[in-house]
Amino acid sequence: MHSSDGRPREATGARYDDPWYDALASGWGESDGPDAPEAAPPPAGDVYLEVQRSAAFREVRSRYRRFVVPAVVVFLSWYVAYVVAATTAPGLMARPVMGAVNVAMLAGLGQFLTTFLLTWAYARHARLRRDRAALDLRWDTQELTRVAKGGAA
Repeated sequence: MHSSDGRPREATGARYDDPWYDALASGWGESDGPDAPEAAPPPAGDVYLEVQRSAAFREVRSRYRRFVVPAVVVFLSWYVAYVVAATTAPGLMARPVMGAVNVAMLAGLGQFLTTFLLTWAYARHARLRRDRAALDLRWDTQELTRVAKGGAA
């Protein structure tokens, strides 16, 4: 690593693991000692690739897709049907249902209701079928990253 004036920077005893710490900008931790070796960055990227290739990660992603893809298809189809009906069948949409309430108003309110129901269903699905497995993956990833950085196992 080099200091802000282009000279090679020697590593110090203190190591800054804060990703927001910019030693070049702040000037902290610079040393002029000639013997200090520079510490190699930890292979954390390898840990994340290993987790991504794991069967547990694939299962979490599969559970996510099995819910999201059909839900998006159904919701977008319902939305497009509402818009198409509103533009191509104004007589149908203007048909009164009860008093001043017509089919278009009920369909529009149905869009809002569908949005809230889909949000509830997504949160429930995540809580019951993905959150536990995702949390386990998170803990495993943190443990593997800590070990890769040289922490105790």
